[in-house]
Amino acid sequence: MDDIEEGFRWLFGHQLMPRHRADWMTGSDDVILEFLDDSGAGHNLQGIANNFEDREVSISYKTITRRLPKLHEAGLVRTLPGDGKYYAISERGREYLQGEVDLRDEPEPE
Repeated sequence: MDDIEEGFRWLFGHQLMPRHRADWMTGSDDVILEFLDDSGAGHNLQGIANNFEDREVSISYKTITRRLPKLHEAGLVRTLPGDGKYYAISERGREYLQGEVDLRDEPEPE
């Protein structure tokens, strides 16, 4: 477990579940998914970055802008309808966090 994941678990008190991450995924992906799951709401890129800064989670805006499209293409997050682009966790994303989906053979999204 890397420092980011440990810091996030401490902040939100989540128990770690056995997860089967795809080779292309990073620890930041798990942190982003955990945040979206915990918040229960949709957030735009800057909103996620602001929340991380407030919680002293060291994931940059640049990383968020790179990782969210990959998570979206993999079906782990969804975009909400309406003005602007807001991201929320998908059912598949929740299943991954709970250790119910094995992503080890998942190809890397473009």
